Amino acid sequence: MNIDAWKRELKNAGFQEKMHQLYGQKSLENTARYEKLLEMYRETFGESETLALFSAPGRTEIGGNHTDHQHGRVLAASVDMDMIAAASKAEAKEICVQSEGYPMCRISLEDLSMKEEEKNSTAALIRGVAARFAELGCKVEGFHACVMSSVLPGSGISSSAAFEVLIGNIINALFFENRVSPVEIAQIGQYAENVYFGKPSGLMDQTASSVGNMLTIDFEDTANPVVRRLDIEFEKSGLALCIIDSGADHADLTDEYAAIPLELKKICRLLGKEVLREIPEQEFMAAIPKIRAEVGDRAILRALHFYGDNERVPKQARALEEGDIDTFLRLVKESGYSSWMYLQNIVPCGSKEHQEMALALALCDRLLNGRGAYRVHGGGFAGTVQAFVPIDMLDAFRQGMEDALGEGSCHVLSIRPVGGTQILV
Repeated sequence: MNIDAWKRELKNAGFQEKMHQLYGQKSLENTARYEKLLEMYRETFGESETLALFSAPGRTEIGGNHTDHQHGRVLAASVDMDMIAAASKAEAKEICVQSEGYPMCRISLEDLSMKEEEKNSTAALIRGVAARFAELGCKVEGFHACVMSSVLPGSGISSSAAFEVLIGNIINALFFENRVSPVEIAQIGQYAENVYFGKPSGLMDQTASSVGNMLTIDFEDTANPVVRRLDIEFEKSGLALCIIDSGADHADLTDEYAAIPLELKKICRLLGKEVLREIPEQEFMAAIPKIRAEVGDRAILRALHFYGDNERVPKQARALEEGDIDTFLRLVKESGYSSWMYLQNIVPCGSKEHQEMALALALCDRLLNGRGAYRVHGGGFAGTVQAFVPIDMLDAFRQGMEDALGEGSCHVLSIRPVGGTQILV
């Protein structure tokens, strides 16, 4: 379909039905995004008779805080903030991706090997995804793509995973007849991020973005994670999902993040295992005196958090599937308290004047006044807080958070039932 045909399609019932499926009440504003995207493509690459549209959502972690790197369980969901792309095959032997607000990224298909100088760059992610598809037998050819994003930077909603899933869906549709499953696209994205980009991330972000809706992921076998979508309609729960920007600075926190898996690894080595999932909780408990002497108390507390949160995930999933919202909210609160007390990923060591995450959580506690639930979102120390807010409290909650933390600090999201997708195949 060419650009003018697509612009007519935007107004048709079929497209609007897809928009409502992806964005709910935000359908009209997102339809305008696609119209802007089409014009961006025309201005960048000219006309195309084979243009296709794609979307890949951001994600939110709901249960299982810092459990994935210990081969644990997580509960996650895709959200209605996403990256969208207009893409078309091109004759040149290169991939050209124009992201809004950034320079053009060009990747030659003559050499898809990892480039040390490209690490931590968009080019590395594109090259890595293309290389992995080629290894799977896909004949990757040149294409042009324009990309726009509504995923908030630094929000913990994982723009990098959404981008990897977006590129994966483009290549899968244009050159591989959609043979690769959503879980496999997630694994391809993780490969690109680990090997080409140079970030040792887990698989949760990519899987939640690619598969979509609420889902549980069990990473006991990381090569073959068990992914299960939950058959629920969360919008009927009477709750709004809010992501609150604490205003904390991510800078100089690498050591704080790295200390969590490092301390847990010391425990595992002491007990002759690689990850905590391999150590029965009873065996761990019996070894506490030995661990205290060799590793220290904070590592023990962090391990206790893992065991607790790993068990909470299936309980949360069951509560949601049974419509038991009260139990679900109680478990969310328990996870949040565990992250603060045991995992200790709220306040960086030595911080006194700056405790933004702790303040944001305290404000949630006061404003919700015993209703709803709240917890740290993602890695912790800086970034965002997640809150499940009863609809009748939403306006007052949002205003209270923004009065304290600044205008635009509280974002209301929806759980999106669809993961990475091509629009109107």
